[in-house]
Amino acid sequence: MFDVVVLGGGPVGITAANRAHAEGLSVALVERELVGGECNYWGCVPSKSLLRPVLAVAEARKVDGAREAVVGAIDPKGVFGRRDRYVTNWDDTPVAEAVRGLGVDVVRGHARLDGVRRVVVTTAQQRLELQARHAVVVCTGSTAVVPDLPGVAEANPWTNRRATDSSAVPGRLAVVGAGGVGVEMATAWHGLGAQVTLLSRTDRLLPRMEPFIGAHVQRGLEEAGVDVRTDVRVTGVRRPGGTGPVQITLDTGERLEVDEMLFATGREPNTADLGLATVGLAPGSWLDVDDTCLVRGVEGDWLYALGDVNHQALLTHQGKYQARVAGAVIGARAHGRPVESGPWSAHVTTADDLAVPQAFFTDPEAAAVGLTDEQARRRGHRVRTVDVDMGQSVPGANFYADGYTGWARMVVDEDDRTVLGVSLVGPGVVEMLHAATVAVAGRVPVDRLWHAVPCFPTISEVWLRLLEAYRDGAAAR
Repeated sequence: MFDVVVLGGGPVGITAANRAHAEGLSVALVERELVGGECNYWGCVPSKSLLRPVLAVAEARKVDGAREAVVGAIDPKGVFGRRDRYVTNWDDTPVAEAVRGLGVDVVRGHARLDGVRRVVVTTAQQRLELQARHAVVVCTGSTAVVPDLPGVAEANPWTNRRATDSSAVPGRLAVVGAGGVGVEMATAWHGLGAQVTLLSRTDRLLPRMEPFIGAHVQRGLEEAGVDVRTDVRVTGVRRPGGTGPVQITLDTGERLEVDEMLFATGREPNTADLGLATVGLAPGSWLDVDDTCLVRGVEGDWLYALGDVNHQALLTHQGKYQARVAGAVIGARAHGRPVESGPWSAHVTTADDLAVPQAFFTDPEAAAVGLTDEQARRRGHRVRTVDVDMGQSVPGANFYADGYTGWARMVVDEDDRTVLGVSLVGPGVVEMLHAATVAVAGRVPVDRLWHAVPCFPTISEVWLRLLEAYRDGAAAR
């Protein structure tokens, strides 16, 4: 018997378990693969480990005097060794021991719900029954979707897992999908020496961000040597016998031959074999939650869903935020305290809708938080949008990279004069994202932002340029 049983030992589940234990509750954390989850072993950690050497070299080549010191190609063996260190060679012992050190029981095996507050964990050797006094928390994440195309099974395509754990550089790689995983992996594998073709079914890259971001990222990829094709669809693939080159057929009738192909075309929740039917939910579904991440449609206020499975924001940092909120809420309810009595009273869905930061480590980097201009207008906000050419107006940007190319946009709610969204593209912009997140999440008035003085000469002076553009636009009206 435990107070709380957490299903899924990735960063979100570990955060939920830690937060619940901090509330004085006994917690069991169940993981069927590696404690640390997708993010630690096949997601953000290995992908950024692969990307950083590529971007470091690209940045050096943008500075006179430094580019002359860059000789030869990137050493894939060194890059793969660096990645392996950061993923601890896919050995989860350090993470599992750290979780146990928090006072959380780690249970290995496949967990399934078996009715109200009941979980059955199975392994090849045993069947274990766990009962939760207060809550079961689902943090089982998501899995890459491979489209149902003719020949796809035999083609044995990569998903994010092979793209991040492979230690062999393919001669030719096709990346299908132009979201975050697609553009980052195109950047990484091209930098490691592959001839990369990026195929996007949309007419621009990173289609959920401001259009100028995708345009800058596409230009950067093309200038580096990536073959970028937009508004195309894969209609079939062939790899006879599952070995040798892959033939890809496009809806244009063209055929491509590559050595490997990567599908980065979406995710589906890991809920198909979770026992959802035993509590009245549809197997394989995304889980609908309220503002405290309590699953709707389940009586008794005991089942929570955090991270990817609730489909609010498929981002590790946002899932961990939800885990901090939900863990504190579970503690409050278990101890009979009002939920509104602590910092967790802030609505999770409000934060998800308004201030979700996202960064992509491409060349140039892409970063955004809050609403785009189109999203804000669609939601009925009366907005004014201002843009700044960072290379032309921010001195610190040109110290960072000669001939700096970048763009910034700020979306302002004209009714209360607060920032609804900020989007940035250019070298080094991801490290400015949190300042934008504070402005959006804090609903900081534009008039107050004038007193947040950016240091000269940093790229952060873009904030001053954005405020000046907003002021000048108002004066001209």
